[in-house]
Amino acid sequence: MMSRFNKIFYFLSIIFFCLQIAFGQTQRFADQLPTVKRYLQKDVVDTVEGIKMYNRLIEAIGGDSVTYNKQGYNKQGWNEDYYVSGKLLHRGYYIDGRAIVFKNFFENGQCERTVVNPDPLHCNIEIFYENGKQRRQVNYYNGLPQKLYEFYVNGLPKYTEENEKEMKYLTIKKTWYDNGQIAEIMEISDLKAKKYTQKLFYENGQVKGEGPLVLSIDGKSYVKDGTWNFYDSNGKNKRSEKFNAAKLTSN
Repeated sequence: MMSRFNKIFYFLSIIFFCLQIAFGQTQRFADQLPTVKRYLQKDVVDTVEGIKMYNRLIEAIGGDSVTYNKQGYNKQGWNEDYYVSGKLLHRGYYIDGRAIVFKNFFENGQCERTVVNPDPLHCNIEIFYENGKQRRQVNYYNGLPQKLYEFYVNGLPKYTEENEKEMKYLTIKKTWYDNGQIAEIMEISDLKAKKYTQKLFYENGQVKGEGPLVLSIDGKSYVKDGTWNFYDSNGKNKRSEKFNAAKLTSN
């Protein structure tokens, strides 16, 4: 028969063995769960487009992807992503794996963009430089940029474009030099006939050229039509030239 000491030792050995198995299984199960990914700023910030990796989750601008949590389900509610340093990269509200509202951040804490995507047709995106100055604002309708505003890194305006709701034609376009001087103004003057007036400027502010434009027959370009006046950089030596859009756009 087993002594009392041997029985105690035997039962303790069984308990210890069972704990080892349970601990080992717990470790192996934990190892199977996906780890939370952390990011480096150099890997997520594009020099031209900024932090664009979440765009695929925005239905209103053509995004056709969904994202999942670490349990494998579509993300719901508020979710966050972080840099390797622990700083906040992204905070957004999700429904069925699609981003509805979110903000991205540079590692210095400055907001990189805000996105509001209330429904499949509308989306507003504001993008910022790392210094906090606004870089771009885009209002999308049905997947297309209905209104676009761009800025230089110093905060001065760079480009403005506003389109008809269905993106069939421009209503106004402006461009600026980086010193703040206007470079071009183009705006619709006759909505029915799709006629425009355009003014071009030198960097010193003098008018470079001015005249009418019309939307081409195929609706893809804007061409000179009628009398145009051109000037040198001193505003003198005016030269006039006549254009016929019908000849330029006909087959």
